[in-house]
Amino acid sequence: MAYQLHEINEAIHQDVHGFLDQCDALYQSRVSEAVDAIMENMKNSQIVLLSGPSGSGKTTTALKIEQELRNRGILSHTVSMDNYFRTLTKENAPRNEDGDIDFESPNYMDMELLLEHFGRLEQGEEVLVPKFEFARQMRNDSLGYPLRLKENEIAIFEGIHALNDDIAGRHKGATGIYISARSDVENGSSVLFKGTWMRLVRRAVRDHQFRGTGVGETLTMWANVRRGEKLYISPFKDRAKVTIDSSFPYEVSVMKNFAKPLLEAVLLDVPEDSPRREELVTLISAFTEFEAIDPALVSPDSLIREFIGGGSYTYK
Repeated sequence: MAYQLHEINEAIHQDVHGFLDQCDALYQSRVSEAVDAIMENMKNSQIVLLSGPSGSGKTTTALKIEQELRNRGILSHTVSMDNYFRTLTKENAPRNEDGDIDFESPNYMDMELLLEHFGRLEQGEEVLVPKFEFARQMRNDSLGYPLRLKENEIAIFEGIHALNDDIAGRHKGATGIYISARSDVENGSSVLFKGTWMRLVRRAVRDHQFRGTGVGETLTMWANVRRGEKLYISPFKDRAKVTIDSSFPYEVSVMKNFAKPLLEAVLLDVPEDSPRREELVTLISAFTEFEAIDPALVSPDSLIREFIGGGSYTYK
């Protein structure tokens, strides 16, 4: 699916409020379809595995699924699979072909503990969900919390490796969901703004605003993030029972307010002969084609709020 630039700009001019509401409603319908699949599969498994690449909006989507299930009378619990990272040392950390620590690798995760918890939860037993401290790069079970599923309850495990062979492949009864910003914006027959750019922009803005990571650093890491997606995430997306497109026709017009000045500042420090300069210039130029939307108009429960802030959801 692709969006057309002229349709986006025209909708902004005609009725920006209605345009945003329409886009949000479309996304909510995708969430509702996912919940339909979860409920249909409850007789087979109380576990939901939600996967998607960086910047796809997994966390907000999991919370929206949780909310929709609650509206239908089913209690659910969202668990970040990041908390199942293993405490690694330089000696036992997975490494890429260059010898650097591969933070995108599924071997970073304690697969056996995850699978043990899946089984115990579906037997009605209590497990201790661990807590991974990113600042210290270690798992601290003393900060974990207990979780037990009653008969009519669901656990949503969200993380980039949720559909990996070592997880979904060994727990085939679970409801698999794959989410990503999958739609480009086209100007006529030409791609103006790629879906992968949407995810990059989301991550760059979020990391700058909330994680203390400079945009330049995010751009530098992006090549390795994309490498990890191709190796560890995309090959398993067909395991999903439901695929959700998390792109919004209005989001580039909103993100323009945040991302364009940040990227322009980074460009000043990128050498003329840098291989990434051309794409960065193209990305900045693409923003100029979109009519801007005031971020204040974005609904507090919009997925885009995960990246720009000011949302109604609480992220743990």
